[in-house]
Amino acid sequence: MAAQTLPTNAALVTEIEARLAQSIAEADVTAKPYPHWIARQMLPAQVAAGICQLPFAAPELRGLSGKREVHNATRTYLDADCQIAHPLAAAVAQAFQAEATIARIEEKFGATLEGTYLRAEFAQDVDGFWLEPHSDLGVKKFTLLLYLSDDPRHASLGTDIYDENKIHVGTSPFERGTAMIFVPSSYTIHGFERRPIAGVRQSLIINYVTDDWQAREQLAFPDRPIGG
Repeated sequence: MAAQTLPTNAALVTEIEARLAQSIAEADVTAKPYPHWIARQMLPAQVAAGICQLPFAAPELRGLSGKREVHNATRTYLDADCQIAHPLAAAVAQAFQAEATIARIEEKFGATLEGTYLRAEFAQDVDGFWLEPHSDLGVKKFTLLLYLSDDPRHASLGTDIYDENKIHVGTSPFERGTAMIFVPSSYTIHGFERRPIAGVRQSLIINYVTDDWQAREQLAFPDRPIGG
């Protein structure tokens, strides 16, 4: 299969990179129950708003939740096709793929991303959605949960944080442009307790995954490993 040509808006990519750089530098760490960071204003305001307006419908839960995998057929990624159709998605993906962004992530958070691949999911969660506590340990080498929807009713809809015994100890703040960040380990247990969701809870789930990731079509640049 021939490589697809993705749109490039160099000025916008540079603007997103600059915002990521400042946000990463200013991210605050909390040590317990495991090291995790809160970074704010990770995207330019118009970019965060634009991602929310991408023309993808929120998946119908049909009574099923607990794991995102149960809705794999209707999930949305900033993959090659999405980037071709939506230059804004391409700019965001390119900014997270950029060498300077990778270097800042590795330095600030202690992640090792050489040889990994960017996987960026545009998640849209509706009432009835929940996630069981899990750690992301395995092929995911870095997790960044970037909240996007700008609805005051979503203020309590951050990621739920658990200790090693899966006891709930807190919830990250949910604000447009804010992210919860961690390097997966056996202790990075997180999820989403079932609670009412008004409208659509929108976020970007940014992971860098190893070459063992089987669903290559989900990757933003399946032929471009980090550092490759």
